[in-house]
Amino acid sequence: MPKNIKSYFLQILLVVMLTACATVPSDFERPGVTVTSFKPVSSRNLSPEFEIILRVTNPNRTALELEGISYTIDLDGNEVMTGVANDLPVIDAYGEADVKLYATANLMGGLNFITSLMNQYKDQVEYEFNAKLDVGTFMPRINVNKKGMFSLTANR
Repeated sequence: MPKNIKSYFLQILLVVMLTACATVPSDFERPGVTVTSFKPVSSRNLSPEFEIILRVTNPNRTALELEGISYTIDLDGNEVMTGVANDLPVIDAYGEADVKLYATANLMGGLNFITSLMNQYKDQVEYEFNAKLDVGTFMPRINVNKKGMFSLTANR
């Protein structure tokens, strides 16, 4: 009799696992993410804070319900800012929305970056934005990596 119970339990477990896998859509397309705004905001502590606005585009036929996001921003190889957010909008099917994030500057990373700028004059700074978007338990996290350069000199 115990063998039948074990066999029955394993069959139920297998059905549950297969059902869970069936809920993951095979035609899920990676959302588009662009940084549209990056600006300092007033801070109550010594570490500077920044507001970052991301434009998230959902190319899928179902709404994208972001549960959370974690991110880092590196400047010239120094991790200068980190942050997390969980109060995120639902992005309609074939829609887009702005996601507002707040990042706090990492004191040591910021000092390393400023020291490197003081030691070597540069016209441009290399940036890297890394984020992990959590779209739910049965979906893989979406990793976003954006790299580029921005100018330290004013446009004339």
